[in-house]
Amino acid sequence: MTAVLVGGGLALVVGLFATIVGLDRDRAFYPTVLIVIASYWALFAIMGGGHDVLLREVAVAAAFAVVAVVGFKRSLWIVVFGLCAHGVFDMAHASLYANPGAPGWWPDFCMPYDVAAGAYLAWRLKRPVL
Repeated sequence: MTAVLVGGGLALVVGLFATIVGLDRDRAFYPTVLIVIASYWALFAIMGGGHDVLLREVAVAAAFAVVAVVGFKRSLWIVVFGLCAHGVFDMAHASLYANPGAPGWWPDFCMPYDVAAGAYLAWRLKRPVL
């Protein structure tokens, strides 16, 4: 439960910080966040030494990078979808394939982070620019 609270809370703190200092005025901010969070599973594959799982994780990260770029170019609502979809991926990951380098608590941390980041971006898109 702690990982869930920390993940979701941290996403909100990062989002608020980015808004307060103006980092998220650039439309590249949240697409970049999506690319970075999608790459962590590949990092875990490297840490676990699994070549086959690394190829899978890189392919998945590349798919999320494509979503991030399309969202950057067309609509940040696509990035909202991508962040939330990555949260779903985090929770389904263990049933799809094993990544021996991933900490056991990672899905419980990353899923709420992704969904909270997506929700925060949706909120920012709905309200006037600061």
